[in-house]
Amino acid sequence: MEDILLTLAVPAVVIASGIYTLCACRRQRRNPPSPYTRQAARTAALDVTVRAETVVSGAYAALGRLYTDPATAHPARSAPVVTGRRRDPSRPTPAPRP
Repeated sequence: MEDILLTLAVPAVVIASGIYTLCACRRQRRNPPSPYTRQAARTAALDVTVRAETVVSGAYAALGRLYTDPATAHPARSAPVVTGRRRDPSRPTPAPRP
């Protein structure tokens, strides 16, 4: 008798789970959940920010020694020295001689 109950229990469980899945699918189609709530947007934005910070930190740790300190990177620059004579913009430039 126990063998018959065990044999019938397996199809009963399969049928019951199929009926439950069918009802769950119908219920979900009738009342779909909101796909993108404000909380989900905040969580996604925070996740992206954390990933970006991780990438930047890793890149700086690997390549930071290639860059100098920003305070000493640009010493006081002097004005560029221009040599040669000034040309009048209204006069054409003479052609080179062969």
